[in-house]
Amino acid sequence: MKNSLKKDIRLGVNIDHVATLRNARKENFPSPIKAAELALQSGADSITAHLREDRRHINDNDIEEISFNFPGKLNLEMAATEEMLTIAQKIKPFSCCIVPEKREEVTTEGGLDVLNNYKKLEPMIEKLKHAGVRTTLFIDPDDSQLDSCYNLQIDCAEIHTGSLCRHYEKMDNKFDFEFKKIRSFSEKLFSNGIEAHAGHGLNYETTKIVSTVNEIKELNIGFFIIAESIFHGLEKSIINIKEAMIEGRSLREK
Repeated sequence: MKNSLKKDIRLGVNIDHVATLRNARKENFPSPIKAAELALQSGADSITAHLREDRRHINDNDIEEISFNFPGKLNLEMAATEEMLTIAQKIKPFSCCIVPEKREEVTTEGGLDVLNNYKKLEPMIEKLKHAGVRTTLFIDPDDSQLDSCYNLQIDCAEIHTGSLCRHYEKMDNKFDFEFKKIRSFSEKLFSNGIEAHAGHGLNYETTKIVSTVNEIKELNIGFFIIAESIFHGLEKSIINIKEAMIEGRSLREK
């Protein structure tokens, strides 16, 4: 099985917090579009942007400009609402990742409950597929969600790595357990024809660790890259993340 896996791993750079900084002063800079351009020039494979209900960072104009200027590169994160579905059908990004969303949260706090939202998700995914959009669900590595993912015939599942990263920071004994869950979950997705992705809270060290899971084909990283870019520049920060991904893959092959 594993011999059939490609050794490459893609990077999606989330530019939400470039827009957060812009909106803090209600200016037209720094430009998320310029950030997207530089990210792609620096080795990113795609651009992730979360159009939230309250438009706290990325706005509708940003989404339209990214889609227009970088065709085939926009991964649109969106809540499972009719408003967002309508926007996705109009913009037709190459990919949509459906995420849970609470207006009061600072950032996405966990994975989507696919099992209990199945009836709501099924028609949305069908419409996205009909529009030619790659379908992804952002989920926790919880085996109870797997059958629903299989039945929905999604293209990809992005595994929420927030818990893994918190346990890594604390250096507690739950880290190994969380990592094994992610690895096992990725293998199960792969064996059922669903591409495994991962993201949330990743830094250089945890990126390297997650990249050792050969079934994971894509990482989406935003806040850490944008934070690092304050000190090292966006290009260098992306290059450093890519190097961590490659190093992780190399460790897996040994």
